[in-house]
Amino acid sequence: MHSYVDYQSAKPVDPRVREVMLPYFHERFGNPSSLHGEGDEAAKVLEECRRTIASFINAEPDEIIFTSGATESNNLALIGYASRNREKGDHIIISEVEHISIHNIAKYLEKNGFKVSRLPVDQYGKINMKKLESRITPQTILISIGYASNEIGTIQPISEIGQLAREKGVTFHSDAVAAEGLIPLDVKRDHIDLLTLSSNDIYGPKGVGVLYMRKGMRLNPVIIGGGQERGLRSGTENIAGIVGMSKAVEIMQREMKEEVKRLAQYRDRFIKNILERIPKSHLNGHPTERLANNAHFRFEAIEGESLLLSLRDAGVSAATGSACSSKTLEPSHTLISTGLLHEEAHGSLEFTFGRFNKEEDVDRVIEVLPAIVDRLRKLSPLYKEEMPT
Repeated sequence: MHSYVDYQSAKPVDPRVREVMLPYFHERFGNPSSLHGEGDEAAKVLEECRRTIASFINAEPDEIIFTSGATESNNLALIGYASRNREKGDHIIISEVEHISIHNIAKYLEKNGFKVSRLPVDQYGKINMKKLESRITPQTILISIGYASNEIGTIQPISEIGQLAREKGVTFHSDAVAAEGLIPLDVKRDHIDLLTLSSNDIYGPKGVGVLYMRKGMRLNPVIIGGGQERGLRSGTENIAGIVGMSKAVEIMQREMKEEVKRLAQYRDRFIKNILERIPKSHLNGHPTERLANNAHFRFEAIEGESLLLSLRDAGVSAATGSACSSKTLEPSHTLISTGLLHEEAHGSLEFTFGRFNKEEDVDRVIEVLPAIVDRLRKLSPLYKEEMPT
């Protein structure tokens, strides 16, 4: 039996999504920019998808820009906005627990003359509104705070951030990839000006994303070409992928409430059992204000990589941190930001449940993990030093 509990890093495409995509690889292959029947049909489908996705976040269709994924949407939001609005100011605020793509974009902006403040978080990975307000200056033009952590699952006070930004006249961007499909998104309610979405994170295909751009926003494009997507994202639109993302949105709109309820039950039972059965284990992230599918633990005196490999041998796929930054051996910047020591961060493991998990997947991990932790601790000189004589 194999149990996949790493839904944050990648989700399978829902079979219902795959089915509606297939005709767009052969029979309905038109380019929406072409001035003939096939092109007209593709353009019509593109706008239908735009309307569907806009309804998912309470936006207008002409506020939806299709991209190749969340990383490109983040680039367009931050670099596009900062470069277009430089005359208004040169200061940007992000949090210390942003996705690695936001951190690397921030470094790029700093090299190009912008000033970036990185907002600290508490032990749960949550920002403090007073600290955010204190960092806003007359030169602040953009705040970028993720809706929720893709690693530890902590949910940020997005509506409060949006309200503060609106009052201060600062544009607010949120990377909502970790939250989409788990929290109802509403850009009007939350006063969001720019919002990043990903197709695969709602069981659509990889390689498709969206940037919501509120009416009145002005951005410079980061990809130059034929002027598609209102001149903001040149390149022929990926109609098959966009159709897939639109179908994934339709399914999520119908099924999210029940799906989230089921995943939260898995999460809560899993957390309870692991903390009870494994001594010196700790939950990372906020105990209650966290994503419904996320369980993130720290196990004393063990390396997360050793746990991961042992779980893989036992037929369980989990994660030690963000898949986008797993090529480095550095500990998670999110965990370090919450106050953990490097050795503590290295002993962490992330489990995320999803649509195709069943009760037996939860039971399987509960069954194998305590024995793996116990075996690795017996081999660990760190744990032996802590044992009473």
